[in-house]
Amino acid sequence: MILGLVSFVAVAVLVWGYNRAKPYGKLGLLSWLQSVALMAPWLLLFGLFAIGIYPNLAAVLLTVVASAAVYIWLGRQLRLMDTDPLATRRAAALVDTDPVAEAPHVAAPSNASSDTAPNPPSNTETSPSTTDALDEGQPNPISAEDLAEIETIFGIDTFFRTGTFPYETGAYFRGNLRGQPDQTAAALSQRLNDKLDNRYRFSLIEGPEGRPVAVVIPSENDPQPLSGRQKVLTVALAIATLFTSLETGGILLGFDVSQNWSRLPEVLPIALGIWATLVGHELGHWWLARRYQVKLTWPSLLPAWQIGSFGSITKFASLLPNRTVLFDIAFAGPAAGGGMALTMLLLGLLFSHPGSYFQIPADFFQQSVLVGVLSRLTLGSSAFQADMIDVHPLTIIGWLGLVITALNLMPAGQLDGGRIIQSIYGRKTAGRATIVTLVLLALVALGNPLALYWAFIILFLQREPERPCTDDLSEPDDARAALGLLMLFLMLTILLPLTPSLAGRLGLG
Repeated sequence: MILGLVSFVAVAVLVWGYNRAKPYGKLGLLSWLQSVALMAPWLLLFGLFAIGIYPNLAAVLLTVVASAAVYIWLGRQLRLMDTDPLATRRAAALVDTDPVAEAPHVAAPSNASSDTAPNPPSNTETSPSTTDALDEGQPNPISAEDLAEIETIFGIDTFFRTGTFPYETGAYFRGNLRGQPDQTAAALSQRLNDKLDNRYRFSLIEGPEGRPVAVVIPSENDPQPLSGRQKVLTVALAIATLFTSLETGGILLGFDVSQNWSRLPEVLPIALGIWATLVGHELGHWWLARRYQVKLTWPSLLPAWQIGSFGSITKFASLLPNRTVLFDIAFAGPAAGGGMALTMLLLGLLFSHPGSYFQIPADFFQQSVLVGVLSRLTLGSSAFQADMIDVHPLTIIGWLGLVITALNLMPAGQLDGGRIIQSIYGRKTAGRATIVTLVLLALVALGNPLALYWAFIILFLQREPERPCTDDLSEPDDARAALGLLMLFLMLTILLPLTPSLAGRLGLG
């Protein structure tokens, strides 16, 4: 049932992607086929499992290699074609040729006061004015003088302004986008900085009606680095996480390390393995952030008795230029930490033999679809005939690292999974995904208190999406979208348990 549901959701996402790609013609369909090629092995594998067919390891590897070859071939076909028309079409879809139609509530120029209707830019085709909302005296967080200067940055070659509205701590400008979103956002941001000495920040975002709007917010609202008190708290959380990592090792070995410090050398390798995943995760974020010249705060580790740590909270300390940068930085952490954890798991399974250090009940492998399948493929069916299975310590360490990575890949708020969803599908979809995730965690918490703890962390610390990028309209390419979906799919396979029928057929209990 669970595997069938996962397969159904994955197919539904691919169908939705096809509908999005179809308007872009051959280029869009080729990009969509790349996503299909990347997802096909996993859809085929779990689809076969759902109907009771279990291919051997050689068939699985052959399918993965074939899909990679198809993906590379499709990429070459895309490079042989001129990709500029695709970008042009995407931009053209955002452009309205009728400037007046975009602002049906714009006040007539003759009725607008001088304070709320500053002179329009000299290179505009007509004279747009501010909206009735501002005329009626609604509070405007930007002074009239600054607002007048801001409105002069717009023009027919970039963004044709048709109205001005208050927006949180700043203002947003309704109008018509001219040209590519990334180039327009960069040009207008530079003009704004030149005119007002870097006192405001500019963004192009999707408006309430699904059309581009420009947003300007004072720079005093920029992301801030951690204060001294917050840094002290971060250090305290790191120390607490070190202790919970040691305690997790003690729990796995059947004793309380706080009551048996003489046995510290026994639990130290497990704690170091957990920290290897955490450090690898943060190094992935840090490396990509440094490449894009984006600042990050210190990571605030989240201690957890059951698995050592829930991961960390790492916030952006500077603005992001576009959603591609958001995706790359968010993706790099789970890719690095999860890749390290998966490597440790596979090595642990390969090194496992009768007499290995840990003994695990055979049905314990039913806790995870991915781990259960990998253990079946590496250990063989004969190993699961016994009640207890001897495994190498790296198996446990890698498994814990995968769980930590999967928890951070949940599509909610400012978790890595939430950032990936926001980068690919935008802030509205990310907000809906957060609500769905919290509801599912609440249901799971009825049988697992760990889910309730994680739900509270998301609800109180991480539920809000990231601040819009300077260019919040341009989407990441289809290859990144496919990688994001693959990462979220793997998250499900790590956290979802094996069904009893499938586990029995795989010899896992």
